[in-house]
Amino acid sequence: MSSKLPAATVCTTCGTVLAPGTAPGGLCPSCLLGLGLSSSAAGREFVVTGGGEELPPPAPEELAPFFPQYEVVALVGRGGMGAVYRARQKGLDRDVAIKVLPEHAAKDPAFAERFAREGRALAKLNHANIVNIYDSGRAGELFYFVMEFVDGSNVRQVIRARNATPKDALAIVGQVCDALQYAHEEGVVHRDIKPENILIDKRGRVKIADFGLAKLFGGAQPDVTLTRSQQTMGTPHYMAPEQWERPSEVDHRADIYALGVVFYELLTGELPLGRFALPSQKLAVDAQVDEVVLKTLAKDPALRYQSVSAVRSEVTALAARPSPAAPRKRGCIGGLVHRIWFALDPFTRAHKQMFGMPLSSNWIPLGLVAFLWTSAVLAEASVFLWFAAVIGTLMIIRKTK
Repeated sequence: MSSKLPAATVCTTCGTVLAPGTAPGGLCPSCLLGLGLSSSAAGREFVVTGGGEELPPPAPEELAPFFPQYEVVALVGRGGMGAVYRARQKGLDRDVAIKVLPEHAAKDPAFAERFAREGRALAKLNHANIVNIYDSGRAGELFYFVMEFVDGSNVRQVIRARNATPKDALAIVGQVCDALQYAHEEGVVHRDIKPENILIDKRGRVKIADFGLAKLFGGAQPDVTLTRSQQTMGTPHYMAPEQWERPSEVDHRADIYALGVVFYELLTGELPLGRFALPSQKLAVDAQVDEVVLKTLAKDPALRYQSVSAVRSEVTALAARPSPAAPRKRGCIGGLVHRIWFALDPFTRAHKQMFGMPLSSNWIPLGLVAFLWTSAVLAEASVFLWFAAVIGTLMIIRKTK
């Protein structure tokens, strides 16, 4: 199954000839920029390794000789850090997921030691919201993890279906916070939080998968990782700015940034690109949601939440608040009466705007209408003033919000 990877002398997308060592991810600068700007790249893992082309994963029947204790059923997913298969563990009669890492990993002499250390660290992550790792090792030239199989969907599917309410989004983010806080306390940073790596089982429980990009921080060897030093690893649009600029300095706050992207996407169905609209401008949510999203997405890590537990506290408080009341269906006549009452009631508590300008007093719309009709009455036979009074009143009612 092994094959020799070609040197990165041409762009893998457009074929542009490149000097050796100048093709991050096998892409020329133009294609790399296009990848970053393209919305289609939202769910794609991006690994800067110095080039190379992606080989197709082994077929399930090819894996059978390496895993005699499992019945490998089907390939269920693939990404930049390997392929995932659904399998049946014969001895315990349960479904499991087997993640096989890319074959070229075995070509790195130091990879086996890093993999063993990473596997031991990840196996210690025992949390209800983290996919459990049952085993890890090497079979032939393949490094693998045997993990809990989650029967359900991922958050990407939820976003595409557009069936998540703001309450659902808060519930999902809250469970992700619980998992990340636990992992961070254990010294593990995920570094690739994205909708595809957040699974939801049939009972509605959220589980984070794929800590293959995790970086160990703290302890005697803070830089032990499955990735080589100075690699930029993650997924465009979900990577914190420091993951691009200073990959060796990434800490747990990069996960907070990625969580903010996922939160915004769950709420709006869109990515927070450029000067994005606040969630409250796109749907009926508490304005406090805007503040949480903006703080998680701060470019400077020092301006973000400094711990996931702080995000969790905010999300819990928001979830406890009553949902904004949906507008009642009043019908045509009822809606017209309500609109007139709202515009001309000087005692309403709402902060009104008229023709897009904030009102200093709620008496202004009523006063203007009174002025128009008083002028028409005093003018007696002036048809123009009666017409102006009618049109002016309708415009004031329509433009007062």
